[in-house]
Amino acid sequence: MAEPKNEEFLDDIATAEAEELAEEFSEIGSDEAELDALRAERDQFKDKFMRALADAENARKRGDKARREAEQYGGSKLARDLLPVYDNLKRGLEAATDEQKEVSAALIEGVELTMRALLDVFGKHGIQVITPEVGDRFDPQMHEAMFEAPVPGTKAGDIIQVSAEGFMLHDRLLRPAQVGVSSNPG
Repeated sequence: MAEPKNEEFLDDIATAEAEELAEEFSEIGSDEAELDALRAERDQFKDKFMRALADAENARKRGDKARREAEQYGGSKLARDLLPVYDNLKRGLEAATDEQKEVSAALIEGVELTMRALLDVFGKHGIQVITPEVGDRFDPQMHEAMFEAPVPGTKAGDIIQVSAEGFMLHDRLLRPAQVGVSSNPG
């Protein structure tokens, strides 16, 4: 009868060992689950960090672009307001007769110097004069048609008169050149 007790005893030992192993495995399983959760959390934080880094880089690029545009085009309102000054100086110089130029040479020279200084300031700030010539083709991107008239010897779309010069601020149109355009069908 000693044998059945031995068997029961061995079964109890095996059961105890199995329970102990199950407990260890559950601890290992919970450690592994905790490790998996930490890995997932780490991956989430890494993803958030990478997105924040990309957002910061994009914000820096947008800021640089806005700064460059502000430097280049921030003075466009002032530049636009100075264009009539240029027009008036040019009209004044063109209106002066040879006799007036002789009598008022110093005055005319002062106006010419003022005009050159204004053009130098324009150039320094990226403002270029658009000067179309009679006979050039009308370009709606650069010119504003003030009138159309059929002029013999011209083609439709040819510039027949320049009323006012245009201006570019870097690569943007500040004011189109004002021109008359031929409507001659032939």
